[in-house]
Amino acid sequence: MTEEPFEARELDVTKPTAARLYDYFLGGSAHYDVDKVFAERMFRFFPHLDAGSHHNRGFLRRACRYMAAECDIRQFIDIGSGIPTVGNTHHVVDEIVCDARVVYVDKDQEVVNQSYDLLLRENAGNVSIIEADLRYPESILDHPDTRRLIDFREPVGLVMGSVWLFVSDDDRPYDLMACYRRRIASGSCVAITHHSVDEAADEVKEMFTAVIQSYDETADPITLRGREQFTAFFDGLTIVEPGVVYAADWRPEEPSGRDDLARPLNYAAVARKP
Repeated sequence: MTEEPFEARELDVTKPTAARLYDYFLGGSAHYDVDKVFAERMFRFFPHLDAGSHHNRGFLRRACRYMAAECDIRQFIDIGSGIPTVGNTHHVVDEIVCDARVVYVDKDQEVVNQSYDLLLRENAGNVSIIEADLRYPESILDHPDTRRLIDFREPVGLVMGSVWLFVSDDDRPYDLMACYRRRIASGSCVAITHHSVDEAADEVKEMFTAVIQSYDETADPITLRGREQFTAFFDGLTIVEPGVVYAADWRPEEPSGRDDLARPLNYAAVARKP
């Protein structure tokens, strides 16, 4: 497990970042030329990256609605929240409950600054953004803003969308996840997505693997994991229906196309702590 103290990552426009690339794939505008050039090169490898990003975002919105509406959760921690875009966690849960408390977490200073500006404009007193790294659970769970907004005696919605893939095996991700599981109360929910190629067709696997390998050139290299490795993040939790599925297939508002090449590249699940 990582033991060195967390250091905030300063703005660097010389290398693409995962947050800015995700924004580009979602059709946002919070990116730089270096991100656009890299993203367009990735589209040549795999032209369906935007569809995959929308699958991921759609799952996170549905998962947050589920946690708020069906599990009666009123407080959320969204780790690796990324650059603010349509369907942020507090916007989604506000449709269901008006007094929900949300703590956003990201290690990227640029993400934190843009999120802070958004929350300031919205005068969102029940929402905060903190600069911290998934690999340092205490820096998140014991942060003053987390302690102010989150009551760990009550159920929490823990949102971890496409963040574990940026944690290498050397950083012992399952030990880290165990730290988060221990701190949340009974009745809490955890929503996670993670990219994989193990169930993709050979041609798709080859194309997407080229994308993943190219991420070594960015500030955020990627570690892929298979279905069993993904499921292990939920050890000790009860995975709710429909279980471990592709992000596009988790309680979809409309059926996903079976010929969607991006569909099998992203596992998703929601689990509840007994």
